[in-house]
Amino acid sequence: MEKKRHAGNEMLEQGPLLSTEARLAEVILFLENEPLSLERLMRMTSLSEEGAKAALEEVKEHYSRFLHGLDLVESQGVYQFLPSADLHDKLRSCYGKRVDRRLSRAALETLSIVAYSQPITRREIDNIRGVASDTIIRLLREREYIKVVGRKDVPGHPCLYGTSRKFLFEFNLSSISALPKLSDIDRQRFEADTMEENEET
Repeated sequence: MEKKRHAGNEMLEQGPLLSTEARLAEVILFLENEPLSLERLMRMTSLSEEGAKAALEEVKEHYSRFLHGLDLVESQGVYQFLPSADLHDKLRSCYGKRVDRRLSRAALETLSIVAYSQPITRREIDNIRGVASDTIIRLLREREYIKVVGRKDVPGHPCLYGTSRKFLFEFNLSSISALPKLSDIDRQRFEADTMEENEET
């Protein structure tokens, strides 16, 4: 760690640590405060794909090299800042003690459906659970475990739900790809119920 700090001090003396493009990507990620796709970053900065990727890689390297409290994480084509993995245990006492106590079994079931099937509509969730989920979805949104991530391109344009950064942190996940793998039976159930919903619409 001391070696890294020494290297950091030397770089500080040499001049700016981040290019203008990297600083721009950093501040947009901060201001947007939600996962950001490469395409959206390109539109907002007018950077080329190569330039946007280079800027993000520079930010990621910078945060890692200088031991920031945040890491830049890419998952399923989107980028976001998440707490550094080595700080999870220290933060857990403040932010991660309430999950199981505050959420009922039905709420945890609904949350897992959203996590594994996102983006997903309320009706698709209802099909998988076999019961109405309006109240639970409202609860999960109020607790900031899920959020609206778009609208489905079908009549009525129902909301599409996905998980939030709070969900990832409180369940100690670096990204959605870090979720435990579904069994073949569960995966077929999710896919069949979602396909049924798509055929009906």
